[in-house]
Amino acid sequence: MDVLYINSSLLFISHRTLNLTTGDMTVYQSCKNMPAVLIWYLSLQFINMFLGIPANFMVLWLIHKNKRDSSTADIFILQLAVLDILFCLIPPLELANIIFLSTSSNWYILRFFYGMKDSSPLFLSCICLDRYVAVVHPITFTILKDRQHRAFVAMVVWLIILAYAAAKCVGNIAHFEKVFTAMILTAFAFMVYCNIAILWVLRQSGPSRDEMHPVKKRAFKMVLIILAIIVVNYFPPVALFPFQDCFSPEVFQCYIHYFAFGLMDFSSSIQPLLYLSKEKLP
Repeated sequence: MDVLYINSSLLFISHRTLNLTTGDMTVYQSCKNMPAVLIWYLSLQFINMFLGIPANFMVLWLIHKNKRDSSTADIFILQLAVLDILFCLIPPLELANIIFLSTSSNWYILRFFYGMKDSSPLFLSCICLDRYVAVVHPITFTILKDRQHRAFVAMVVWLIILAYAAAKCVGNIAHFEKVFTAMILTAFAFMVYCNIAILWVLRQSGPSRDEMHPVKKRAFKMVLIILAIIVVNYFPPVALFPFQDCFSPEVFQCYIHYFAFGLMDFSSSIQPLLYLSKEKLP
């Protein structure tokens, strides 16, 4: 039981557990008495692969096709789509490592991609910030409308994401889970603030919603979608993981852990589908 507890404390650092016990047991063997959520998680990952990859490619195609009439936030949406495509490629390796192999070399690869996914709220925050400035500070937005500024920000975000993923790949950094928690909570608070600020400005634009400027309506919908994604997909890990000590190691590993990250990872499909739902497909 001591070994079980120690290993379970490393779950957040590795995003997925390496093993619950010593020896060559796979994760599935460790959870053989309660495999329901693990099977649900793997099924969701493959749905994510078959649904998320074409959806994100469609987003890339639409952005390329409509680049003459694109939004200033499209550069961040494009980067997020590329990140999600890369993440959606890993389910076969993940299935093999969880069910059959559980080799350390594969976990290094998986943790790197998990780290990239953990950092995806940074691009969501950039999208939200772009819409916030466009609505709340239109003069500043006009001055900074040059896309080179956004290209530079996107490059900086990619550097942060790759650095975070590399650190997560190591898998033995003490208290590394606090970085993820702080990042998600900060992004969530930022989204809420932007959403409320944009709503307030829209309410001031006319006595009825129909009199709002179309650009402002689009900005509000964009921020509202991002907020919904954060609440549904990214908030469960933050809400559940601080209470890890309230669960037994087996329950946390086999139920809570994969439930929370399953919802978070599925955002790779939800994000492009919501984007496509508000775009006019030819």
